[in-house]
Amino acid sequence: MTEAPLSGKTIFITGASRGIGKTIAVRAARDGANIAIAAKTSEPHPKLPGTIHTAAAEIEAAGGKALPLVVDVRSEEQVYAAVAKTVEHFGGLDVLINNASAIFLAGTEHTTMKRYDLMNQVNARGTYLCSQACIPHLRNASNPHILNNSPPLNMRAKWFGNHVAYTMAKYGMSMCTLGMSEELRDDGIAVNSLWPKTAIATAAVNMLGGDDMMKQSRKPDIMADAAYAIITKPASTCTGNFFIDEALLRAEGVEDFDGYAFTPGGPLAPDFFLD
Repeated sequence: MTEAPLSGKTIFITGASRGIGKTIAVRAARDGANIAIAAKTSEPHPKLPGTIHTAAAEIEAAGGKALPLVVDVRSEEQVYAAVAKTVEHFGGLDVLINNASAIFLAGTEHTTMKRYDLMNQVNARGTYLCSQACIPHLRNASNPHILNNSPPLNMRAKWFGNHVAYTMAKYGMSMCTLGMSEELRDDGIAVNSLWPKTAIATAAVNMLGGDDMMKQSRKPDIMADAAYAIITKPASTCTGNFFIDEALLRAEGVEDFDGYAFTPGGPLAPDFFLD
């Protein structure tokens, strides 16, 4: 029997207590992967489901090993400590997935500096910091990957005009992909971005658009399957890409996407940043 591609691999995932991050973690766990769950929620949140401990239980039920870690990606000390604990616990590090993200959709006058700082510290700075902490360990891996959940860089004004602070923060993540993929090419560390074609049914989308938006979304499973396809590719030949989930899976041979729909047969809302 052929060993699963991620069997015994160690993956550090930020924001993995719920949503897309947790679904990616559970998908990898089905291969027998080791998952470091780096997220802030250790106690139940009044409005959002899931903690690092409930996520750990799901990961282990799926066949993986879990290490729940309380991490605020804005804290250099917490990030470096969590990465060191992951390497000590599992014996190495193979994949970093920068999934943690903060969103606030408003114009300049209505975005407080506290909101601005939160988005830029979690999204752009958090991705940079977690990558920085993981790179020395990824150099020792046989097929090292960094995957950022961020959009292709699209310089059309329409993607800035309504929420310039959020766009700057997400594009900061994508600029990490662009720059680090080139910087780390000779080290054999792949750096790619993944973004959904449609809205994804997460707690964040529910808070932003309610039931109507959820009905027009796909399940997080499509992002998990796409992420799995990326991080199991040879790092030496798959780097510097801005993948879109549906296009990637079509290239992998997937033809039926109905099963990914939150509401089968319903219309789908396109995600941000895609023309």
